[in-house]
Amino acid sequence: MLDTIELNAEQTDAVNYGINLDHSSTAAPLLVIAGAGTGKTNTLAHKTAKLIIDGAAPERILLMTFARRAAAELSSRANRIVEQHLRAKNAVYQPIKINWMGTFHSIAARLLREHATSIGIESDFTIMDRNDSADMIDMLRHELGFSQTHKRFPKKKTCLDIYSRCVNSQSKVEDVLENHFPYCNDWANELTTLFANYANAKSEQLCLDYDDLLLYCYYMAQVTEIANQVREQFDFILVDEYQDTNVLQSGILTGFFPTGRGLTVVGDDAQSIYGFRSATVDNILDFPSQFTPPAKIISLKKNYRSHQHILDLSNALLSEGHEGYKIELYSDKKTGTKPKLVTVEDDAKQAEYIIEQILAARERGIELKKQAVLFRSSYHSDRLELELTRRNIPYVKHGGLKFLEAAHVKDLLSILRWADNPKHKISAFRLLKLLPSIGPKTAEKIIHHLSIHQYNLRALAQYTVPECAKKHFDNLVNALFSIHDDAVKWSDQVNLVANVYKGLMELNYEDHFVRWGDIEQLIQISQQFPSRERFLTELTLDPPQASGDLAGSPLIDDDFLILSTVHSAKGQEWQNVHILNVADGNFPNEYAVGDKRSIEEERRLLNVAITRAKDELHLLQPMKYWVPEQQNWGDKHVYGGKSRFITDKLANLLTHTYYPKRHHEEKEKATAKTALTDIRKTVLGMWNESA
Repeated sequence: MLDTIELNAEQTDAVNYGINLDHSSTAAPLLVIAGAGTGKTNTLAHKTAKLIIDGAAPERILLMTFARRAAAELSSRANRIVEQHLRAKNAVYQPIKINWMGTFHSIAARLLREHATSIGIESDFTIMDRNDSADMIDMLRHELGFSQTHKRFPKKKTCLDIYSRCVNSQSKVEDVLENHFPYCNDWANELTTLFANYANAKSEQLCLDYDDLLLYCYYMAQVTEIANQVREQFDFILVDEYQDTNVLQSGILTGFFPTGRGLTVVGDDAQSIYGFRSATVDNILDFPSQFTPPAKIISLKKNYRSHQHILDLSNALLSEGHEGYKIELYSDKKTGTKPKLVTVEDDAKQAEYIIEQILAARERGIELKKQAVLFRSSYHSDRLELELTRRNIPYVKHGGLKFLEAAHVKDLLSILRWADNPKHKISAFRLLKLLPSIGPKTAEKIIHHLSIHQYNLRALAQYTVPECAKKHFDNLVNALFSIHDDAVKWSDQVNLVANVYKGLMELNYEDHFVRWGDIEQLIQISQQFPSRERFLTELTLDPPQASGDLAGSPLIDDDFLILSTVHSAKGQEWQNVHILNVADGNFPNEYAVGDKRSIEEERRLLNVAITRAKDELHLLQPMKYWVPEQQNWGDKHVYGGKSRFITDKLANLLTHTYYPKRHHEEKEKATAKTALTDIRKTVLGMWNESA
């Protein structure tokens, strides 16, 4: 029996439920509602370990998470638990590898490659990242003439966002425009045409985008013969962060595993904050009723992160909502600093207060990296960033440019993608334009030349390019067919590509010395993957964060403050947390007003921010603040109204202070006290004089 001494009673119930059942069992699936800081990862790791210790075959376990790093952490913890258990019994331990472990998108990609011939696609399809998808849509916008309309047609990113929401929510274009993009209502027909052409272009170029992975897998799960094969592969299915799933992801799960046998999903409806990605809280709210018998529900309520004063605020906030399981979190840490609601004059004073507080905390021994400033929208931290830079306080901002969005990283990956899939026009077009004297028209001619030669990469060697481009072109072409034909083993392919690309990078980027560091990092990352296909797939689906997102060089002790959007902060924790702009228009966001469901998501978003704090929590309430579209107009600002979430019930759980203290009020009180004393003396003096 697995030693669960580290687990509380509810966690132990979740770990043990359903594990000793044989394959013919009809026991209900399990839903674990894991509140913030209640040890969700520890519980999942113990359940995975117990499955293996009790004899489950690792290859018959399917573990699905929302980030590859989360899956790796779960696997690592489960291995440590198994190792401790076996060594305690003097048994032999061998590291366990769960082969079917990863994100919904990566699992979908693997299943699609396995069953490609059965569903009418090629197994060697290329996976496009979001930027490639946007570029393809942009090309089609121009080809269809939509970019030359007399009225402004939506830009490529907006078009992609509309397309993505249609796919992931399984909604019509007209409905998506009406509910989320009303300013694009006039373009419904044109967008439908654009999306149809986009789908055809992807099919012709053997490409699937990020959304297609789920879409194809969703429809595959409806095919009885395929669904039966997938179902027979797995005895136990563990799904993390279920509150973040969309209609397709839920459909994939219930399509492949309609009885729910062996199924455990873990999540927290109070942390469902990704509606803008088409995630729906209904998936976790409706989960129990989707099966017969209904799923068993176990709630984890003991919080190991925050003290009770912070949890009281969280509980009160959620109790005033209109949906959800509304579990009450509690902590053994009953004492602590009461959360503060700090009223400041404007964003300048807000920045001043935060810097004063974080430096004071640092003097008390709390490192900068154990403190965080959270905000609803990325631009909210602009003024604070300026002040931090001016004072030479290093910081890292999360929610900014991702590693794969850097131009030079995309360039290098385009070489691998084009070699992997000669029909990948976006990669080809991008690379050819890097060559000297080759512009869009010449690039199109080269791509056409390749197409009329059935996309045989060796045909490129027959194309005559300008003399100044010949050396770079020849090196590129040689690298392309060496990689495509696997004449160079995978472990050396990225090095080969890097050497070819180095000359092009020096031609196209003045700061190529700085950018080369990212290329070296990419070479190192590639060595972690067994093949080119796995490398390109995993890197596209779960990219690393930006490597150069420090605003300034850290000090010798490598200490820096954390700035983050609330969405990027989910799953993190810090000792001290400051939340910017807790005022109507920001919390909740102005676009949520008038929509009950959007307001509820904004409530959950504020709750996520609150529950990141372990010791100190500061909610900043500015009386006025700047908005980005007005920053160039001079002295323009909006006044911050009290957040509708800070009701009397919540206000009673907060210490309300002002920054800076209202010196003029203290002066008025002092003046009034003096005046009263003077009057009294005058009145008494009158009688003395008459005497």
